[in-house]
Amino acid sequence: MPLIALLQLVCIALLAVLLVGAAAQDLRTMHIANGFSLAIVALFALFATAGLASGRLPISSIGVAVGCAALVFVAGAAAFAVGALGGGDVKLLAAVSLFAGPARLVDFLAITALTGGVLGIAILVGAPIGQTAGAGTATLRARLRGGLPYGPAIAAGGLWVAASVGLS
Repeated sequence: MPLIALLQLVCIALLAVLLVGAAAQDLRTMHIANGFSLAIVALFALFATAGLASGRLPISSIGVAVGCAALVFVAGAAAFAVGALGGGDVKLLAAVSLFAGPARLVDFLAITALTGGVLGIAILVGAPIGQTAGAGTATLRARLRGGLPYGPAIAAGGLWVAASVGLS
């Protein structure tokens, strides 16, 4: 395996580790540190540079991936403005969108949304997830106001992206 391909594979593996870390932190604290998103962006820069150096990733593909991530960030910022997503969630979605690019973006967002829906339903029926742990006896209204740790859903979609990019 060429050294550049190995470097890209390490970037994908580190992406997976960062996603799991962000999901775990969100479950514990309902907060995703900026460091996770910044590290993912830095990994993408390294991944893209290695792809350019090997000739396997044209600059136009990188530009389109950045454009997709920017669109996801703008849509996420709108969702943040109305209280539908947290700021950490928006930044993590945009960062992972860099790796998804246009080819995997719809699947990434669909997997994230479906996983988030399953988590939401689980919380509504009283599953002890995140900070709602121990709230199984709480009223439905209290569970609805308790919040949803969306990091695990983003991580699920991101892990699909990592697997998909790593296999291609």
